[in-house]
Amino acid sequence: MKKVAIFGNAGGGKSTLAKALADAKGLPLRSLDKMKYQSGGAEVPHADYLKNHSDLLKQDRWVIDGFGCVASAWERFAAADTLIYVDLPICQHGWWITKRLLKGWYVNPEGWPDGSPIIKGTLSSYKVLWICHKKLTPKYRQMISEVKSVKEVYHLTSRRDIKDFLRRL
Repeated sequence: MKKVAIFGNAGGGKSTLAKALADAKGLPLRSLDKMKYQSGGAEVPHADYLKNHSDLLKQDRWVIDGFGCVASAWERFAAADTLIYVDLPICQHGWWITKRLLKGWYVNPEGWPDGSPIIKGTLSSYKVLWICHKKLTPKYRQMISEVKSVKEVYHLTSRRDIKDFLRRL
C-alpha cells in the first residue's frame, strides 16, 4: 500500500478516511480539492491542475482523495496500487453533506482549501450527488471488479465497513 486512491460520491467521508489512512501508514496525503481550488474557492486553471496531478502520480508514495475530473480520476486509478471505493447508500452521502454544511460554519471541512465557500461547496455537492450515483457509481463498481485481481481493492459500502477498515489499520 504505497499509492492509494480514495474515491466515491460526494459527502462519503473520503477526506476523513484519507487523513486517518495517511497518518496510520505514514503516507503523504493529497486532497484533490486543495489541488483544484485555491484558498477562498477560486478554481485553479485546468491545465495547471492536470499538470500538478500528473506530477503527483509520478511520486513513489501517496494517498489521494477526491475526484478532480474524469480524465485525472481514471489516470489515478491506473497508477494506484490500492483503490478504496466509498460506496455508501445515497441517503447517507446526502446526510453527511448536510452534516458537513452545519459543521462547516465553525470548522473548515477536511480536505477543503482554507476559506472555501461552504454554501457554494454544499450546493455543488448536492448537485453532483445524483449525477455521480447514476453515471459514475456503475462505472466505479465495474472497474473495481475488473482490477481486484491486480490491485488491492477495498469496497466500503457502510459506516461499519469504514470503521472496520480504520480499526484494521
